[in-house]
Amino acid sequence: MQIVIADKSHIIYAETICKTIEEASKVRGTGIAKRKPEYIAAKMENGNAVIALSNGKFAGFCYIEAWGHGKFVANSGLIVHPDFRNLGLAKKIKEVVFKHSRTKFPDAKVFSITTGLAVMKLNSDLGYKPVTFSELTDDQSFWDGCQTCKNFDVLTRTNRKMCLCTGMLYDPKAKEQDKKVKEGTFKRLKNIKEALFLKKDKK
Repeated sequence: MQIVIADKSHIIYAETICKTIEEASKVRGTGIAKRKPEYIAAKMENGNAVIALSNGKFAGFCYIEAWGHGKFVANSGLIVHPDFRNLGLAKKIKEVVFKHSRTKFPDAKVFSITTGLAVMKLNSDLGYKPVTFSELTDDQSFWDGCQTCKNFDVLTRTNRKMCLCTGMLYDPKAKEQDKKVKEGTFKRLKNIKEALFLKKDKK
C-alpha cells in the first residue's frame, strides 16, 4: 500500500474518487459535500491531496483546503474504497494529510466538520478539540460548499451556528491536551444533535 502526496499523474483517479464519495454518502445516509472531478484534479495539481494506492488501484483519498487567506486549513473528503475498509487505512491517510497540512501551512488552524464518529476519533487522536462553528473559518466560500450536503437546511435555519456535523479544531498555538476526548463524548453529542434536528424535520 502506498500513501503519497498526489500530483498530476493521479488525475486519472479523480472520477473514481468522486463516485466513491457519493456512494458512501448514500450508504451512510449522512451529509458529505459532493465534489466534481475537476475540483479533485486541481487539488492534485497543487499538491494539496493525499492518495492511497494498492498495486495501482485506488484505495483512499483526502485533500487540503485553505480558507481565510491561509489562516485556516481543512482536511476534507476523507474516503476509503469499500475494498480496503476495516484495515486502518483511514487513520493512516488522516495522519499523512494532517502532517502535510502542518508542513504547508505551519501557522494555520486545522479544522474539520463531520458527522462520522470514526473521523471524530481520528481527529481527537491528532489533537483536535470540539468547538462551536463560530471558532471556525468565516470564509463564505467554505460554507457555500455545504450546499450540496443533505443537511444544509439545518445549517441555514440555525444561522450557521450548528448542524448535524460537529466542528473540531487543531490550534498549533494552543497547549497540548492532557486528556483526549473520549469517543463516548462524540457519540452522545451526535445523538443529541440528531434527536434535536431530525425530530423537527418530522413535524
